[in-house]
Amino acid sequence: MDPATTTAARDLARAASRRGETRHDDARHERPAGSAERATSGATGATSLAAHLVPLTRDRLRQVLDDALAHRNALTSALAQLTFSGEAAYGADRPDWAVGPFTADPALTFTLDHQWDDPDGIGWTSSSLYNPTMIEHDGVLHLFYRASPVKESLGSRIGHATRDLTGSGSDAGTGAAWVDDPANPVVRPTRDLELLGTEDPKVYRAEGRFWLFYNGIWPITEEARAAFPSTGYPVEAVGCDMMLAVSDDLVTWERLGPIADPEQTRLWAKGAVIPRDEHGDAVRVGGEYLMFVSEGFDGVLHVGRSDDMRTWRFEPTPYLDLSSVGGHLHEVAAAIVTGDGQLVLDVFHDDAEGRFAASQALYDVDRPFEQLALTSGGSLCWGGLGRVDGRWTFAQGWDAPPGRRDLYVYREASTTDAPTT
Repeated sequence: MDPATTTAARDLARAASRRGETRHDDARHERPAGSAERATSGATGATSLAAHLVPLTRDRLRQVLDDALAHRNALTSALAQLTFSGEAAYGADRPDWAVGPFTADPALTFTLDHQWDDPDGIGWTSSSLYNPTMIEHDGVLHLFYRASPVKESLGSRIGHATRDLTGSGSDAGTGAAWVDDPANPVVRPTRDLELLGTEDPKVYRAEGRFWLFYNGIWPITEEARAAFPSTGYPVEAVGCDMMLAVSDDLVTWERLGPIADPEQTRLWAKGAVIPRDEHGDAVRVGGEYLMFVSEGFDGVLHVGRSDDMRTWRFEPTPYLDLSSVGGHLHEVAAAIVTGDGQLVLDVFHDDAEGRFAASQALYDVDRPFEQLALTSGGSLCWGGLGRVDGRWTFAQGWDAPPGRRDLYVYREASTTDAPTT
């Protein structure tokens, strides 16, 4: 965690604790219109945690924005997509099962050329877009993306844009234009568990509906840390929860709140990675939906299980072995069901020298915890991949120049694509 970000979150938590405002005693502060009074969950631990949260108020949202605008992180600012996803990253010995390499398709670039209306009235603006998710429905490509005041800062919101794909042939959709949703932001902080931002959407189709998972970010108070200590995973001033919203049309969303109990997460749970096929459908494995969780949970890999995508139960499951490449796991980015009985996990990690790297791990879809192989290269697409025009496709905004809010679409390299480095 960036030191400036840690300091900002800690200041919010300490100030609220000193004033005795961590038990929703926030009558003296104006809450933004549409904000929820507290996080909702049937879990006993969530009820206990709610008593230790910093209440979301307009003044605190403004403070988060001010801190976000001052954010700087040279390491994340230097991220370049094709370092992980280009031909060189996969190497000459790329196995047939690997998904990739990828090359950018400039015809599909999304650019946000205006600032959204700010329903919170704090002067919120964005300067960077990244970590999107896409899904096609009825001939329309839907893009949900993270918009931040500064790249990788706190204070993010989630936006939505669409593109008509009803053209024909290999150029389907390239003559159309992206249309940004006038209702943006479609997800913004309205709960105490979202005070520091709403981030990194992941969209799935299942049970005849659409399910949008995203990260809710919030400041950790000393009271919360004492109630839910994390001895195996470094949790400092910032907490993270996996949040869920559901929709019947990809436009109107019902916010359902957090899906995991803090008794298990120990104040950090990130990465609602569910096996997803080329159409964006969540795939049942062994009759149930699975979720690979790789961050938090006291430093122990967990797998979630669900019968309906709404209610999840989590248990420790050692599903990934990176010992052959050394380094440290950061996050599982995506779980790709390739259609040939195989499951591929796309993984972000450090290599043996401590440099950021991507790898892909192979599984039989019927034995999703028994790793069969590991190879270098990956998409690092936190929102998952799908096929557009028969080619695996994803979007990311890491390579946008400063001051530009672009999301670039990357497609599986064909034999006619120029080599990428």
